[in-house]
Amino acid sequence: MKKLLMYLAISSLLLLTACTVKNKPVIAKFKGTSALVKWAIKDLNPELPADWSSYGFLTFEYKSSTTQRFDLRVYDSSGVRILRFQPFQGARIRASVPLIHFQKRNTQGMDMASIGQKGWPGFWLGLGGTVGSIKHVDSLGVLMRQPIDSQTFVLSNVRLTMTAEDTIFEPIPLVDEFGQWIPAEWPGKAKTVDELRSAWDEEDKALQPGDFNVSKYGGFMNARVKATGFFRVQKIDGKWWFVDPEGYLFFSTGSCGIRPRVDFSRVKGREYIFKAMPPAELSTTNQTTGVVSNSSFFTWNLYRRFGTDWTQKWMNFTMRRMDSWGLNTVGNWLDTLGAGHRKAYVMRLTGWGIETGVMGMPDVYAPGYVAKVDSAAARQCTPLKKDPYLLGYFIGNEPPWPNRESELVNVVLAGAETPMQIEAKKYLAGGDTPERRRDFVYETYSKFIGIVNAAVKKYDPNHLNLGIRYGGTPPDNLIKASKGFDVFSINIYGYAPNQNTLQKIYDLSGLPIIIGEFHFGTPGRGLAPGLAQVKNQKERGVAYQYYVESAASHPALIGAHWFIWTDQPSTGRNDGENYNIGFVDVTDRPYGDMVNASKETFKRLFDVHSGKVPPVTRKAIVQ
Repeated sequence: MKKLLMYLAISSLLLLTACTVKNKPVIAKFKGTSALVKWAIKDLNPELPADWSSYGFLTFEYKSSTTQRFDLRVYDSSGVRILRFQPFQGARIRASVPLIHFQKRNTQGMDMASIGQKGWPGFWLGLGGTVGSIKHVDSLGVLMRQPIDSQTFVLSNVRLTMTAEDTIFEPIPLVDEFGQWIPAEWPGKAKTVDELRSAWDEEDKALQPGDFNVSKYGGFMNARVKATGFFRVQKIDGKWWFVDPEGYLFFSTGSCGIRPRVDFSRVKGREYIFKAMPPAELSTTNQTTGVVSNSSFFTWNLYRRFGTDWTQKWMNFTMRRMDSWGLNTVGNWLDTLGAGHRKAYVMRLTGWGIETGVMGMPDVYAPGYVAKVDSAAARQCTPLKKDPYLLGYFIGNEPPWPNRESELVNVVLAGAETPMQIEAKKYLAGGDTPERRRDFVYETYSKFIGIVNAAVKKYDPNHLNLGIRYGGTPPDNLIKASKGFDVFSINIYGYAPNQNTLQKIYDLSGLPIIIGEFHFGTPGRGLAPGLAQVKNQKERGVAYQYYVESAASHPALIGAHWFIWTDQPSTGRNDGENYNIGFVDVTDRPYGDMVNASKETFKRLFDVHSGKVPPVTRKAIVQ
């Protein structure tokens, strides 16, 4: 009996020791400069095999002091595999990262966002990093770029699983009744409805129209040319401009996503992390099960602010804000605001088959495709063709296939038989090479934009075709193929648009250029810093003015639109994105530094774009 008890005691001690080694947390500390912290797999969990290829998920527990992104790196003997990992702030999380994303690039999605990032309960991933074999793994690492202040990432219980085991442990709840992140504190964080009402009333009383000397459409009244009753473009003294319906020169500044029901928080399966939920009428509910899938805390706060008839009141107040802040355009991803016929706006057209296409490429060879496009253009353009406030149409957004043409063809050939697959096989029968694959894709793309452009112009000859809002750095072939547009559109995330890139676009296209999206954020409030990070809220304003004035100094650049009007939900929109990139926060209170920068920039825009004054030179502090 003594021997048995001794055996059991020793066994228990050995088991406890093994668990202690396996569960012992490791800590990555980051301060000041980009830093890589790397651990041998045997030090994280000696039971982990080297071959991860037969498993479904890399599962681990973590707690991050920051929302700053980092590279999650898996080191295989044949190379490093990298995903961008966006953690929640100040919460203990169990995360299960699908191993497939270390092995192959995602091809499911219609644009760069949907194909390039995915959301999970307590984190989200940026896909499209370095991929490859995970059969000989020896190390795991994290790399944080531009860490602000001192940050820590605590990692424990690293293992491989066949199923996802995502869990948010604590603190619970994470989100308060106003949509704010509970574990974080910051100056001005709302504690009560009365505090919010006081702040809202104060803004309402102080809000005055800006002294900008602009027309009713937002054009600069110190320069006038021929009026046509609609927006158009014209090159004057070597500089391109929009021209507003009254003939005044117009440089388009505005924000995307000016809408009251923006970026709903994902709720289903995560109900326990919210302190309170918005009313059912402000949520998306499954009509069969009655389960709430998404909710908008921003909309709930508008309901609190303006009452049950909040929609029109919010629209009126937003118009006042734009007039005061020097924003003359309602950018992409609008909702009801553009239909108010009180402010210049852009319209995004859909119905071309992009949503159901392969990596955003519609099947233009399908019978009835031309008729489908014609019907979509008629339905959307006919009601708007006489609206003088319509700046123009965008016909697409950030196609994900440029520089991935061979992958697109792979997906087409591997799928079910379609007219596009049949055409691809015919085209490649003469030789299946990367060059011929690229040529096929560009021929298909040229057919697509030719059909769409003709249909849009057929039903609305009055308004500008602003083209496709390309993302990243478009390849030369794409720029050359983009014919039939009136303006070349590109979304440029960075601290300033590269002047050489702008010039190359202009040289190859001959078109004036509009930047459809840019932004700056800073980590905190449970929100991530976005695609271009700065140190704090003050520096967001500095970055805004530097970017817009730098852009406006190029003679072909005629507009730049901020992304986005409202901070994204701290728990992430449907793809997980949770950026601090708003002109206003979730409680509908403006960021003063952003507002002041917007006003000052707009006062200078005419002279900057005319070449009379140079753009500002002060750059934002990023960390």
